[in-house]
Amino acid sequence: MNKIPLVVIAGPTASGKTRLAIDVAKQFNGEIVSADSMQIYKYMNIGTAKPTAAERAECTHHLIDFVEPDAEFSVADYTALAHKVIADITARGRLAVMCGGTGLYIDSVVNDVPFGEQDTDYEMRKQLNDLAEREGGERLLEILAEFDPVSAQRLHPNNLRRIIRAIEFYRTTGVPISEHQEMTKRIESRYEPVMFCINHTRDILYERINIRVDMMLEEGLADEVKSLMDMGYTKNMNSMKGIGYKEMMTYLNGECTLEEAVEAVKQGTRRYAKRQLTWFRRNKRIISLDPEKAWLAASQVISDRLNI
Repeated sequence: MNKIPLVVIAGPTASGKTRLAIDVAKQFNGEIVSADSMQIYKYMNIGTAKPTAAERAECTHHLIDFVEPDAEFSVADYTALAHKVIADITARGRLAVMCGGTGLYIDSVVNDVPFGEQDTDYEMRKQLNDLAEREGGERLLEILAEFDPVSAQRLHPNNLRRIIRAIEFYRTTGVPISEHQEMTKRIESRYEPVMFCINHTRDILYERINIRVDMMLEEGLADEVKSLMDMGYTKNMNSMKGIGYKEMMTYLNGECTLEEAVEAVKQGTRRYAKRQLTWFRRNKRIISLDPEKAWLAASQVISDRLNI
């Protein structure tokens, strides 16, 4: 089987993925495929750290800024679109460069995880979200443990999206999602991936995160969230539960001070970055890059591995 070459620039937020992906795309005649579960949403630019207009002008970007904030959008939806986009990029003789920090998106594409219409039930998902609001993540984990103890053991009570997805998957297919994931590992992927992660020390990464959050405030994050609220988007929507948005909504609703909201954004982002690093470090195919030498090292590996 002739596999499709695919470069992946993964890693935590604020690690410098966007710049490296653009440089790789420019060097190797590539186009960028975003793998970020928040950058898919329209009108949400500052808080999601979307590539700027100038950055997007440097090379073609895909799967950014195309979903309404109140729309349902799943990893299965993303995976199907990503496969199509990568196939089109490759058919035009260009290199697909996937860039993002959503590990589930990346793994689902790179590992060619199969999805079906029968494993999605948005009404059930809403009911489970409502139950989580009333009784918390621990209650959902108890439910999940009844039929999928492996997933229940792996998941943190705060990871509501994945807990709900695991329950939904079992109830719609009759198969535990942990079993499904093990089965998919035995499926040969259509891709030949070359995967990287920029590896900052924790202190430097956290400082980069703090600086980024301060810049978001200066660029108008509070005004962006106010505009979304004025458009009718609410805290119950998945899009508005993103870090930066939920905290600013709390501030704008008069439930905390701006200083408290900003500190909550920084803390939440640091915690998210830690979870991202844990996810990517489990993937033995990912090559860790020294931030000071990231471009040179990535360029050499891509040339060697893909013969380009």
